[in-house]
Amino acid sequence: MPKLPKALQLKLDQRLRNESLRELKTTLPSLTDFASNDYLGLSQLTSVEVTAKQILKQYPIDAKPGSRLLTGNSQLHNNCEDYLAHFYQAESALLFNSGYTANLGLISAIGLRQSLVLFDELVHASIRDGISLAQAKSYKFKHNNLDDLERKLQQYAHQFNSIYVITETVFSMDGDQAPVEEINALCKQFNAHFILDEAHAIGVLGKQGLSFQNINCLARVITFGKSFAQHGAVILGSEALKSYLINFSRSLIYTTAISTQQTALIWAAHQEFKKNLSLVHQLQTNIALFLEQVQQLQLEDYFIISQSAIQSCIISGNSACKSIAEALQKEQFDVRAILSPTVPKGKERLRFCLHADNSPQEIKRVLALLKVKLASIS
Repeated sequence: MPKLPKALQLKLDQRLRNESLRELKTTLPSLTDFASNDYLGLSQLTSVEVTAKQILKQYPIDAKPGSRLLTGNSQLHNNCEDYLAHFYQAESALLFNSGYTANLGLISAIGLRQSLVLFDELVHASIRDGISLAQAKSYKFKHNNLDDLERKLQQYAHQFNSIYVITETVFSMDGDQAPVEEINALCKQFNAHFILDEAHAIGVLGKQGLSFQNINCLARVITFGKSFAQHGAVILGSEALKSYLINFSRSLIYTTAISTQQTALIWAAHQEFKKNLSLVHQLQTNIALFLEQVQQLQLEDYFIISQSAIQSCIISGNSACKSIAEALQKEQFDVRAILSPTVPKGKERLRFCLHADNSPQEIKRVLALLKVKLASIS
């Protein structure tokens, strides 16, 4: 086989020296899960697959592999989108293959010349990549900083044909929440269009896990790889937005459509979610217990303030962070280290992802072990 080009090998070698080389690892099912995005444990419900099979029986004519604009669409896709629009109280819904392709396709399509995108500095890579493909100008605003956002809206309000403000309800690395209602009010004040990524909020926040259902957004992006334990995503908005994306969103147009089998699983997962709302309550109870234990063990200074299922413990340095993660894994707890450059240097962390099926004993035990391990490096 040909050697890797020198410039590429140098980049790999640098990752190795920094102890930040990424590798594909197999998840060990025997470990207690504090790492996955399966917040509600729906992946453990066999009823989801049973319901999906029942749905597929109602749609015997399958779509054939291809773009949705060619052979990849079916009545199942259309009806599932109608169901999702009703489920989320939106005018329309459009399925995408993943949250990444949804953000990529949405932002690159709407970000025309003479448009401006203002985005929180900690938004997900998929949002940043969508912005990089757009023709619009873009500026970040300080994380969750309403004053900085307002200053930028005042500065640019009359310089662009359209202004888009993009944030996440829950941030994937810090686990903290955006001031969504306040940002929405600023958007109304300055006639800007609000886009909200709800990936880590749905199934976690709100009385029924449906987060900010009534916020007036141009688009809400819901991904199914978290609380619904499936693959794919949906963009919620107006019928006009859906028509626009079908015509101009390249990550929808130029890719093989999401399969009918996966579409049925998405539909089934939502039906099972409605039948198991107690899981949302149990997850929220576990989050409260985790926070209570952090306080009792006097670990608050290590953790970023968060009321979500993502709890991040800052441990500076890739080596130290990896060492404690491995120690917890040896004790049968699947806790993962998030290293630079994924997060800024010095802000490396253990990210605890909480689940409805984590027991109180598991939560107490893993935090007690963490306290011991932190003491050993201080």
